Amino acid sequence: MPRTRPPYPPEFRRQIVELVRAGRSMRELASEFEPSYETIREWVRQANRDEGLDLSGPTTDEKEELRRLRRENRQLRLEREILAKAAAWFAQETGSVPRKRTDS
Repeated sequence: MPRTRPPYPPEFRRQIVELVRAGRSMRELASEFEPSYETIREWVRQANRDEGLDLSGPTTDEKEELRRLRRENRQLRLEREILAKAAAWFAQETGSVPRKRTDS
């Protein structure tokens, strides 16, 4: 199983992106610091999206909003399912809905 590490701090990411923009090679930075070339490349691409220089994907704010909305949607579906089951149970208990017959 691959080894995982905690995410790099945002300030460290910003500094690496600034070094790339200042002319340092991503491969050079990858060998000097721990992040891989692909990781640094993705940081630069995301920074360009966030600054409006690259419109090929969502910005960080858009990603966070999408994550929040998906979590909220999951929660609402769960609550709706619970309420539907509770409503059916109460309706059956109060006799508003006839019980299903099983003697067929």
